[in-house]
Amino acid sequence: MSNELTYKMQMPLVKPDSATGLQKELLTTAKKENKMVPNMYKAIANSPILLKSYMSGYKDFRENSNFSPSEQEVVFLTISVENGCSYCMAAHSLVADMVSKVPPSVTDAIRNGTEIDDPKLKSLAAFTSIMVNKRGNPDDEDVKHFFDNGYNEKHILDIILAISIKTISNYTNHVFHTELDSAFKVREWNSFKVVRNIFNKVRKSPM
Repeated sequence: MSNELTYKMQMPLVKPDSATGLQKELLTTAKKENKMVPNMYKAIANSPILLKSYMSGYKDFRENSNFSPSEQEVVFLTISVENGCSYCMAAHSLVADMVSKVPPSVTDAIRNGTEIDDPKLKSLAAFTSIMVNKRGNPDDEDVKHFFDNGYNEKHILDIILAISIKTISNYTNHVFHTELDSAFKVREWNSFKVVRNIFNKVRKSPM
């Protein structure tokens, strides 16, 4: 998100070649894992302990959660839609296309606020949205719909982990107004206000 009406951090992005100590260690790892150091990492690196928490949580979610790679991406995309993070929407859309192999129709539905054509992924996106908007207080009916589509309580805890991870990245991008890396521009996303209104209507519709 880049909004001239919101505060923009004055801290510069941390350049890998000038980073020291834990900053340098983490950014070196980020480059090995991503083949680049995204601007978001350079922003978060202003607080090495925050970047360490983000990278550790992200790795755990990717490697140890009970979701498939496609489901993981749906969760991350949905949280980023709800938080209005254009940077993470672009980045995760590209990862969805190139790595996690999310069906393009599903990724585009989340991006555009239209109905997801896969019933299970639709229920996952809807419940993730509920968890964000209800601040982790789903009601019995919310959970029943989720469980009816093959999920369980372990998946609820995995979503809580994903929300904590995306809160770090989404909120950091908000306060830094993080510039989108050229690698992600093919999936640039700028319509979060309109999409959020549409998405909330879809989320409230019967599953």
